[in-house]
Amino acid sequence: MDSKLKIEFCGVECENPFFLASSPISGNYEMVARAFEQGWGGAVYKTVGVFAAEEVSPRFDQLSKLNNKFLGFRNLEQISEYPLADNLRAMEKLKQNYPDKIIIASIMGRNKAEWTKLAELVTEVGADIIECNFSCPQMSDSELGSDVGQNEALVAEYMQATIAGSDLPVLAKMTPNLAHMVPPAMAAVKAGAAGLAAINTIKSITSIDLDYLAPKPVIRNKSSVAGYSGKAVKPIALRFIQELASYSKLKDVPLSGIGGIENWKDALEFMLLGASNLQIGTAVMQYGYRIIDDLIEGLTIYLAENKIARLADLVGKSLANVVAPDQLDRNTIIYPEIKSEKCVGCGRCYISCNDGGHQAISWNKARQPEIKREKCVGCLLCQQLCPVEAIEYSA
Repeated sequence: MDSKLKIEFCGVECENPFFLASSPISGNYEMVARAFEQGWGGAVYKTVGVFAAEEVSPRFDQLSKLNNKFLGFRNLEQISEYPLADNLRAMEKLKQNYPDKIIIASIMGRNKAEWTKLAELVTEVGADIIECNFSCPQMSDSELGSDVGQNEALVAEYMQATIAGSDLPVLAKMTPNLAHMVPPAMAAVKAGAAGLAAINTIKSITSIDLDYLAPKPVIRNKSSVAGYSGKAVKPIALRFIQELASYSKLKDVPLSGIGGIENWKDALEFMLLGASNLQIGTAVMQYGYRIIDDLIEGLTIYLAENKIARLADLVGKSLANVVAPDQLDRNTIIYPEIKSEKCVGCGRCYISCNDGGHQAISWNKARQPEIKREKCVGCLLCQQLCPVEAIEYSA
């Protein structure tokens, strides 16, 4: 393993920043062990509670567009459906058999006593870090999941209860189902959280079954609002990571980034905005644990090509380049340039500019688009839509 990928998170040294997220991919010993064998640095074991969840069938739905069937993913699962004792034995066995891998125990209680007891139990079996799940969007109780994460008082109360049961570093996993994440995040940190994890899934309805007139997945003609994940949520996740990392009172708090990471470039973007640990879930459900090979290889090559000594040196490097809208230079214009040798004459740029832009593209007799600079404002909508990358730009 390349030592350049080693990184510290909440005082714990990790062989690489890639962890399984608390989700269906990390729900038993056999699954997590296979991931460890393939090179994952750690795992957030699927959330455990004093109770075992009763799940529904079916429980998944996905949002598609064109040839991308897994653009977004909806999941009705709650916390682990296995008895607590089974999950504790699995975590203990994982730590015994893979002592160099990092086990983060995700827990969820219904009251202070349960949070404290769960913290004691996962500490006893050898977990390295505890993650408080304040953010699952499909729990059915107002003192569970994302309803907790929106309540600063409950976040603080349950964080304190967790810390009372363990001397391990404790993370608060934040919900994105709010306008601003800083207030509950600050409540967690003031109560003793060693780090923050963001984001959990987004409350959603992905589609309606037009035969049953109910949201998918349909369970006996009914369904519920549930968590949305996958590539489609990455922009929202990045925004929240940036919000947390750039807030002055949180700037030294370690962040675990979650939401839409599929490849090494996605991973690097989270790190550049302040995350020093990365959790991946939906991409594994789509492609399998083997994506760790691509993640490690991509980052390793990037570091070598850019002569960067340590991955940790990249954490937060993009934060200074995120500024308020009134600080942007509004005196520049970037014009598109159409490369005729690449253009296939599909007309998408012409239609998008004519119907959604500034009517700055004409269509000549040779079925080639031409830029009318006197009308062009440099929005580059045309470049975004070109299917063959035939539009470049210049000042």
